[in-house]
Amino acid sequence: MSETAILGGGCFWCTEAAFAELQGVSAVQSGYAGGVVPNPSYQAVCTGRTGHAEVVQVTFEPEIISYEDLLRVFFTIHDPTTLNRQGADAGTQYRSVIFYVSPEQADAARRIIAEFEASKVWSGPIVTEVSAAPAFFRAEPEHDQYFARNPYSGYCQAVIAPKVAKLRKSFTARLRKPA
Repeated sequence: MSETAILGGGCFWCTEAAFAELQGVSAVQSGYAGGVVPNPSYQAVCTGRTGHAEVVQVTFEPEIISYEDLLRVFFTIHDPTTLNRQGADAGTQYRSVIFYVSPEQADAARRIIAEFEASKVWSGPIVTEVSAAPAFFRAEPEHDQYFARNPYSGYCQAVIAPKVAKLRKSFTARLRKPA
């Protein structure tokens, strides 16, 4: 039976591109969560005034990839030590956040954070927010599969491609098999 994870690690184009490459992930949807405005637009979220984070809703098969392994990918493909920032993208909409959908996911998130802090993968403390899942609002269709549709755009080449390359190097055994 499928499960859902809601994760924010900066720009949703980056996280969507990475999670879409994993075995056991059946869908990745870009969207917004954690704010006070219902059905926000991309333009509104970009102002930082709605309280929403750019997130992805990941539908996955836990018998193929565990929630814990999704979180290990999550903490590898973005910098969880920078408050409200990923690279040049700054603001609360780019915060590192895990919106859990069950008490088990909350416990797993805290365990994986402790695992990463103990291993000193990152030089600073992890500042990732761990909160109960609020309403999820789907992003506009032009954001769907952004990297796949625009691989040669400047942002994709400079920001997304290195994250996808890191995923491919670090999680080779977890990648989808070519069709």
